[in-house]
Amino acid sequence: MAVVSSASDGVRAAPRATIVQLRAPGLSTSDLEREANQLVKAISVPILISSRCDVVLASGAAGVNLPESDIAAADARAFLGRRLVGRSVHSIEAAQEAEREGADFVIFGPVWESPSHPGSPPAGVAALELVARSVRIPVLAIGGVTEERIAECYAAGAAGYAAIGLFK
Repeated sequence: MAVVSSASDGVRAAPRATIVQLRAPGLSTSDLEREANQLVKAISVPILISSRCDVVLASGAAGVNLPESDIAAADARAFLGRRLVGRSVHSIEAAQEAEREGADFVIFGPVWESPSHPGSPPAGVAALELVARSVRIPVLAIGGVTEERIAECYAAGAAGYAAIGLFK
């Protein structure tokens, strides 16, 4: 499960989740729906489901975050209507494509080395800055985000960040 924090937190504030993403590729559809239903009822922030528009609708979640290799953001938008549609990206081109397709935001990374993405080379803060400058939609940093690195994310133009370990 990943959590996302937006710039409204302020750079000096302690990390707190403003969105929670449920990512559980090993669960069956029924187990994923059950978990999503529990989260939607128990947590007061919007819930995103990774890659599963059907579970978003079945659970009443706020939206979906699509891996870069998943369906087009435009197709998810057609299916989900006004719900949130995000896209995880690894390049400027993918971020621009997500924006053209109607994504509400992109999650870019990994910015730093991350235990949740072993073997994925970090893109770096300079790449985060280039992506943030290349699109008009919010860009969230992911991958190796620590409390000490939050200010770097914002300085690079990120609207927020996504993390797993930071919120445990």
